Amino acid sequence: MGRCLGIDTSNYTTSAALYDDEKGNMLWSKKLLPVKEGEIGLRSSEVVFAHIKQAESIIRETIGDNGGKIDAVAVSDRPRDAEGSYMPCFLVGRTIAGAISAALGVPLFCFSHQAGHIASALYSSGRTDLIGKSFLSFHVSGGTTECLYVTPDEERIFNCEIIGRSLDLHIGQAVDRVGNMLNYPFPSGAYLEKAAEKAGENIMLKADISKAMKGNDCCISGVENNCRRYLEEGKSEEEIAQYLFDYIYKVIDRMTQEAIKNYGDVEIVYAGGVMSNGIIKRRLSEKYGCVFAAREYSSDNACGTALMGAVRYAKATGR
Repeated sequence: MGRCLGIDTSNYTTSAALYDDEKGNMLWSKKLLPVKEGEIGLRSSEVVFAHIKQAESIIRETIGDNGGKIDAVAVSDRPRDAEGSYMPCFLVGRTIAGAISAALGVPLFCFSHQAGHIASALYSSGRTDLIGKSFLSFHVSGGTTECLYVTPDEERIFNCEIIGRSLDLHIGQAVDRVGNMLNYPFPSGAYLEKAAEKAGENIMLKADISKAMKGNDCCISGVENNCRRYLEEGKSEEEIAQYLFDYIYKVIDRMTQEAIKNYGDVEIVYAGGVMSNGIIKRRLSEKYGCVFAAREYSSDNACGTALMGAVRYAKATGR
């Protein structure tokens, strides 16, 4: 058994986590990157600088006064495990993790940000029994919209084969663009969810996704265009938010149906920031009885990375 420090420096959040494999205890902290009012993101140089400013305090907050030995360090150093997958933001975490590993003389394990989301979903839902098994997973966020067939991998923990994806906007991007359209702060998901909940269960503007689906893939940009048109027509913010999530639910539902057709009756895991949405979660859960990350573990965090590091450390040491 061991204690693993995980670090994740994504395009949105600085995060660290300390996982104690023996106690099953996860301590973690995170902080969103600062985005100016009215904007929906940062340039790469701004992201890197923000992480450099925030990382030390986040790691100190995570470790705190707990003391004890750190047996391994894990970090997300790439968006996904595909060849050439790269974003500058992850270099910050990789550099810091490498320095801590060298200073402590402990192993360093590198994983993808996507794998971290999946592991975080399994940890927070109490389904770590799926590690080492095959299952379907969705990773739906501001930077990714993918349906994956996940199989075990000795080094990466998960081998993720993309079996469906967005061909244009990511779903999280569409959410934040609509939120910006309605003058909500970034990130906009929680504000839009509250507005949609106010509209009630009777959906006034029902979504038609017939033009959005391209086999197992989807195109999301149409929902932004439709929301803008509805806004110009004088529809309420609540109706537009409700329409947005009805559209997203139907797209994910259709992609889920196609995945089940091809891969049969296997567990389905939903991960990523968009999947924290209670409206979408309720509808999918009622239909499929699937696995979701707990809300606080859906957005970017280092918990899954710390968990995977502990798994690798246990395998390496035979503990």
